[in-house]
Amino acid sequence: MKKRSIEILKDKSINRGTTFKRNEREELGLSGLLPYAIFTEDKQIKRVMNALRRMSTDLERYSSLSVIQQYNETLFYRVVMDNVEELLPIIYTPTVGEACIKFSHIFRLSEGFYITPEDKGNIRKNLDNWPEEDVRVIVVTDGQRILGLGDLGANGMGIPIGKLSLYTALAGIPPQQCLPVMMDIGTNNEEIRNDELYLGYPKKRLEGEAYLEMIEEFVMAIQDKYPKALIQFEDFLTPNAYALMNKYKNRVLSFNDDIQGTASVALAGVYASTRITKNKFSDLKIMFLGAGSAATGIADLMVSAFEEEGLTNEEARKRLWFVDVEGLVVKDRNDLMEHNLPYAHEHKPMNFLDAIKDIKPNILIGATGAPGTFTKEVVESMTAINKQPIIFALSNPTSKAECTAEQAYQWSGGKAVFSSGSPFAKVVYKGKEYHPGQGNNAYVFPGIGLGTIISNASTIPDDLFLVASRTLANLVSEQNLHDGALYPRLTEIRNISLNIAVAVAEKVYEMGISKDEKKPANLKQLVADYMYDPKL
Repeated sequence: MKKRSIEILKDKSINRGTTFKRNEREELGLSGLLPYAIFTEDKQIKRVMNALRRMSTDLERYSSLSVIQQYNETLFYRVVMDNVEELLPIIYTPTVGEACIKFSHIFRLSEGFYITPEDKGNIRKNLDNWPEEDVRVIVVTDGQRILGLGDLGANGMGIPIGKLSLYTALAGIPPQQCLPVMMDIGTNNEEIRNDELYLGYPKKRLEGEAYLEMIEEFVMAIQDKYPKALIQFEDFLTPNAYALMNKYKNRVLSFNDDIQGTASVALAGVYASTRITKNKFSDLKIMFLGAGSAATGIADLMVSAFEEEGLTNEEARKRLWFVDVEGLVVKDRNDLMEHNLPYAHEHKPMNFLDAIKDIKPNILIGATGAPGTFTKEVVESMTAINKQPIIFALSNPTSKAECTAEQAYQWSGGKAVFSSGSPFAKVVYKGKEYHPGQGNNAYVFPGIGLGTIISNASTIPDDLFLVASRTLANLVSEQNLHDGALYPRLTEIRNISLNIAVAVAEKVYEMGISKDEKKPANLKQLVADYMYDPKL
């Protein structure tokens, strides 16, 4: 009995701490193992929040919440769900970036599943060591391009852990059905590799065929062990991100959040912006600063959206322009990657500022990882062209944003409609309050995942990301737009995820890509009933 009692307090899935009632303590053998007081759910949450607010840094708050998650996940998710706007920046961007940098130094208790080159040939066997038999969502990274921070190796495990906590808190995927995976196949970051406290595989990265063989073995092992699981690829270097996305998107239930999730949430913001500017979507011209996986992924989805509006593929691509470190992406350049080629137009080369003045885009989207690249001159040029310039500074974390919300409003004379990848506080400019919306992938990927799980989808085609974009855009209220936000309040996120999941599932059945024989009668109720709701 003693062993069983202690195990209850150590089992994060059933431990409820001081909310155990007197009779429960007696029945479970917990008498004497807990303080006398019995707390209500609200009091326990209040105690946690009071403690968090007394801490001096966000990293301290992140670490404290991680401990709670490891020992009492019911309390963790209740706290996050009840304080989502305050805590989302703590458990994910921007704080998770700092947590990844310091991962090996703040490590306490192992979470997730690690795969190294020494596991080659044994990945499927090792998966049997994972305690759960019904995994539905897997987030995997190889740590090579963590946010805008670069190659962090195994320290990047904070990303899958954080993303899956969002799947649970924001869309109700039961936590026991989530599996974080680190493909720890080395790091080319010498400083990390030589750190005596580094927890990862301390060699240079696998590359080429050896790398692809490891990924293939992992994906096939998941198909065998967890055939209903969705695989989300996260924070892979651009060439690998595209290669893996294209290799697996039509073979298994998978997607790349940096490419496809970012695209879906950005497109939703663009849809919503037309309600402010009154511009017709099919008439928009959009310029991207940065030509990596995130930016090109957004453009690819926008091509599909333009085509739905009646444009040809060629007409759609001509509305999308890219600028990278070498200047405007044009046909005469011989340094472009394969995913950039469809957006290389016939045009003379020019720098970023000149390209804005010449092409006159309605919308500017930054996905560079280079802070300060939306300068005063850039914002002023956009304002000279547009009555209300749309500015998306999407790079994460906050320190990497192309410009701040305050800069966008000040430099545009209060005319800009601003959105960012990481959160910015409200801005008061000339007596008016602006509440910039955060174009966070968390608005879409949890709902997409939930919808594909409920519908037992076999793959995730672009149509599902388009559906998610339109659904999210339609949930932006007139009050949101009046406040200058292109996205709803995060306090509405569970309902947003529910609506996206239902729309995605409907599309899955419509397209005939469900493994189920027929569509359930009451889809919305089925989704709502599935969603995990932690009760202390």
